[in-house]
Amino acid sequence: MPSTPRATATGHEKEIDMSAPCCEPMLMVILGGTGDLSHRMILPALYRLAQQGRLDSKSQIVAAGRRALPDEEFRKHAMQAIRREVADISADAASSFARNLHYRQLQEPYAEYMTGFGSQIAELEQQCGLPGNRIFYLALPQDAFAPAAQAIGEAGLANSRGWTRIVVEKPFGHDLRSAQALNALLHRYFNEPQIFRIDHYLGKETVQNLLVLRLANPIFETLWNRDRIESVQITVSETLGVESRAAFYESAGALRDMVQNHLTQLLCLIAMEAPGSFGAEAIRDEKVKVLRSVTPISSASALFGQYQRGYIDGEPVVGYREDAGVAPDSNTETFVALRLGIENWRWQGVPFYLRVGKRMARRLSQIVIQFRRPPVMIFEAFEGCDVHSNALTITLQPDEGFNLCFEVKEPGQDIAVRSQRLHFQYAEAFGPLPTAYETLLLDIMKGDQTLFVRADWLEQSWRLYAPLLESPPQLKHYPSGSWGPEAAKDILYPDHGHWLPS
Repeated sequence: MPSTPRATATGHEKEIDMSAPCCEPMLMVILGGTGDLSHRMILPALYRLAQQGRLDSKSQIVAAGRRALPDEEFRKHAMQAIRREVADISADAASSFARNLHYRQLQEPYAEYMTGFGSQIAELEQQCGLPGNRIFYLALPQDAFAPAAQAIGEAGLANSRGWTRIVVEKPFGHDLRSAQALNALLHRYFNEPQIFRIDHYLGKETVQNLLVLRLANPIFETLWNRDRIESVQITVSETLGVESRAAFYESAGALRDMVQNHLTQLLCLIAMEAPGSFGAEAIRDEKVKVLRSVTPISSASALFGQYQRGYIDGEPVVGYREDAGVAPDSNTETFVALRLGIENWRWQGVPFYLRVGKRMARRLSQIVIQFRRPPVMIFEAFEGCDVHSNALTITLQPDEGFNLCFEVKEPGQDIAVRSQRLHFQYAEAFGPLPTAYETLLLDIMKGDQTLFVRADWLEQSWRLYAPLLESPPQLKHYPSGSWGPEAAKDILYPDHGHWLPS
């Protein structure tokens, strides 16, 4: 992302060179540093950044957890975790990275220990000649966000000699009220430019490419409106069930876990107006405007589902209520289908269909832009000549890229029309892509908030879905390995055919 002015810890504006090959020296504290998120995502991403020369060699990483561990034992476990995720590790690179890893015990309640912890990291900064730039990464359960952030603030650790930033993983609250309370607490100790609410979906290359695809290619932008687009479908499907997340999922469900954040971010990137610049605040302003234009969601335009027994890749799987940790009479939704309308000049009358589910037929994240059919079908007079609408399919996973579906004449004397595709795949053009956490961690170190969630967007998103949380639709069941409940087709307008894929 290009360089944009952003605030330092004291609130003053500072221009940061986003093209610099290496970030400023800093100290990153990972609260929950021995947890799954740290070992699977954060530490491997930091290692890759160090490999690429994007992480300053003086930067130090401090993992904090409840257990008492010597540095060497933590380094051993950390490098084992990194080797599981990163294939090309050299002995020299591993040794160099491990030297900058440290471990400190930090027990709960955090408030009782944070002042002493602050003295320890200040001593480490002095020993390593660091300028006082700090990142506090809350890789913690949701209920620990507020006490950890408060303890950091009360201990005065948000005001160091350099800049200070705090990173909060989703979920950002459980509903509108809790999101507002979390925002209020964070703002008590941190300025908004210091707060990085991380949504890993926004770090995917194809998600970032949505705006480039639209705004750098007039062929698409001139068609990106209600005159040329009939509907938009956004699907995120998983073949996995709740696995080990049953305790969290029982209190969350698919709407909170996926729709309120991931799918709504995709909706905003597709529907937003062109920003005045490619800076963080200009882009985030336009995304908030989209949410403010979404019409209230009614029960007639929403469907909740829950998976039952079925087959995934030919193997039998149990239903949601049979999963370990799930109540046998649970009404938690594992599938959501929605129809949204956006009342503005660009999108009035164009339905946006959102669908997300677990234990679906295929792992897939895609956006389908369905263009309108030709106003006059001059080919209908020819037998078997069925002309389909043009469609742009943007795939976010597993094979990042897009397909443009268009109509051509089949060879021969008879008039026959066939659909063909132009396709682009990132892997074919550029090779392996950086992980989402590499992208997002680098942006945090640079201070670029373009791909992060702003407070007003967060609260507006919760406000949008509040009616469904307060009065959820009747639950429909679907067999594992399918594309969701049959009744999901009723969410679509009759002339819009079927969900893609189905």
